[in-house]
Amino acid sequence: MAQSPWGMTHVRTSPNYPQSNGKLERWHKTIKSECIRPGTPLSLEDAQRLVARWVEHYNQVRLHSALGYITPVDKLAGREATIYAERDRKLEASRERRQAKRQAGRAAPVAEPALAS
Repeated sequence: MAQSPWGMTHVRTSPNYPQSNGKLERWHKTIKSECIRPGTPLSLEDAQRLVARWVEHYNQVRLHSALGYITPVDKLAGREATIYAERDRKLEASRERRQAKRQAGRAAPVAEPALAS
């Protein structure tokens, strides 16, 4: 069996057994709902162009929850540790800013309203 440059192999599912085909069925549902139906291609060439553009977006831009909200291309390139570390750094910086803002709000004197004469 031939292997792709990313170490993936082609595996056939059991015929007449849709339970073994769940990932492919999910792919079909996603491509129909996010690409084909919204794009309404008018010809085969138009459909091929839409799908090619969408697959590029799906693999290089779209974040995937099953991959920890990174793109497949980042996962294949082994960049997930770097991405997670950067996210953690940004989250910690945000927490520190919010904490400093809360502390500054507590330390500020509260002005008393002026009495009307």
